[in-house]
Amino acid sequence: MTTTKPRPTGSSGSADDADATYEHHLTADEQKWIDKKKYAWIFSIVPAAIPLIIWGVAEWMKAIDAPVFFAHASWFLGPIAVFILIPIGDFVLGRDGENAPEEFVPQLEETKYYRIVSYLYFPVMLASLILCCWQWKYGGMEWYDKLGLAWSMGMTSGIGIVAAHELGHKKTGFERWLAKIVLAVPAYGHFYVEHNKGHHVKVATPEDPVSSRMGENAYTYLLRSIPRQIPRAWNVEKTRLARSKKGQFNLDNDVWNAWLITIVLWVALVIGFGIGILPYMVIQAVIGIALLEFVNYLEHYGLLRQKLEDGRYERCSPEHSWNSDNLTTNIFLYQLQRHSDHHANPTRRYQSLRSDVFAPELPAGYATMIAAAAMPPVWFAIMDRRLMQYYNYDIERANLHPSKAAKLRKKWNRVAAKQQQTVKAG
Repeated sequence: MTTTKPRPTGSSGSADDADATYEHHLTADEQKWIDKKKYAWIFSIVPAAIPLIIWGVAEWMKAIDAPVFFAHASWFLGPIAVFILIPIGDFVLGRDGENAPEEFVPQLEETKYYRIVSYLYFPVMLASLILCCWQWKYGGMEWYDKLGLAWSMGMTSGIGIVAAHELGHKKTGFERWLAKIVLAVPAYGHFYVEHNKGHHVKVATPEDPVSSRMGENAYTYLLRSIPRQIPRAWNVEKTRLARSKKGQFNLDNDVWNAWLITIVLWVALVIGFGIGILPYMVIQAVIGIALLEFVNYLEHYGLLRQKLEDGRYERCSPEHSWNSDNLTTNIFLYQLQRHSDHHANPTRRYQSLRSDVFAPELPAGYATMIAAAAMPPVWFAIMDRRLMQYYNYDIERANLHPSKAAKLRKKWNRVAAKQQQTVKAG
């Protein structure tokens, strides 16, 4: 069996590569290919259950009369799981590297099992949220225990945005509304519009507030990016509705109706459990949003689509997203790390996303890279050189932070000159 399919454009390819094709002969193994990760996807629901799990751990600690320190520390197991256990899993299990042959993608896309797995995130997440509210109200917890539980719920909310991201790209109304409901927990409903109709259009350009720039640290990125995403999403919907002669506050406005779901959910929880839960609801939302935005920060750092002669940007290709193909993180984040294929095929379901050899590669999984981004000098030391190596030390190919551009040009032009001297000498 053979198949002809497009070859992606990489940093080392020519412009004609995008239209080139190659013949691929399916091997015997490919002809009988099965998804080895099929039942591992059940573990993608585990982040939704983080508060439920740590509540169980806390109760067990009480039952065995564990030292009080461990009982209090158990409420902070959410961030420990995300930033310690998952990176350990990445180290132990290593890279994934397996792609489904394209001939099997339609079969994968239509298998309902994968959809059910992604749908299950919401009811488990909702159960976790209700448990948190009950614990904050009736659990007799110290304030720092409540803070730990809020932080852990924030991990669930942040990864919940990834689950909503998976559903929000799909064409069915049920999946899109489910995405909005999930986004209501961290109060980030505008993401549904902003990501799909804003970020995906302007990705890897200076016009995109979600694409981080070389020399920009994660904290200034958050302060720049988050405030600009809301008006962009609103304006997208305002423009869309105006074409149908509808007002911007119409319930068809996908930003407005997503915010209304948030209001209904939060008001219902406050009525049910009291105003005392509100500070912890805000904390979990802030942490969940920060987790998502740190991921956004690292996904396109410094990468730039070049402008064509007609003033438009070149088509988005694999070279405009940083990929990471660590197996453990892939399972827990619905293969979000295969980000290049996601931008090339936004409606493709998570189980079908492919690892692209032409995309630039992060040195570690997302959780590890978030930790690096939290320490800007560490991030710059790792990523600036990696970015320049990918662009063959041509600083003009990168998306530069305007206030750092002159300094970056001076530094990397000097490095490029040294590289050229080394090549000539060799």
